[in-house]
Amino acid sequence: MPKPMRVGVYIPEDLVGELEAIMREKGIKSFSKIVQEALRLYIAEHSWKLKDRVTGIIGLLYDHEIGHVDEELVDIQHMYLDVVVSYMHIHLDERNCMLAIAVRGSREKVRELVGNLEKTKGVKLIRLMLV
Repeated sequence: MPKPMRVGVYIPEDLVGELEAIMREKGIKSFSKIVQEALRLYIAEHSWKLKDRVTGIIGLLYDHEIGHVDEELVDIQHMYLDVVVSYMHIHLDERNCMLAIAVRGSREKVRELVGNLEKTKGVKLIRLMLV
């Protein structure tokens, strides 16, 4: 196992206050553990850009009252059956729905899929979480 490296990090006072409140709530005593977790999350969120194949979830919030958005979202998923593994449809309220689309495959195809989903009228928010 590689030897740990000590680094200095300057954190603005307002962030320190928020961080300390979360640490108290969670019972965490070590700033190092928090920084390590934050770095792991950052690496997980951005390292997919360096890989050819990715796995993860596309989270999507949309207004199902707009046009034929449900049908359009299904049609788009069918265009990407090579990367769409599964999906879950969640009713949030009378107008809003959420999709969780599991993906696995080519990074470029997943990026293209997200781009097409984003362009769909009625889509409010897309969040990509790759691991």
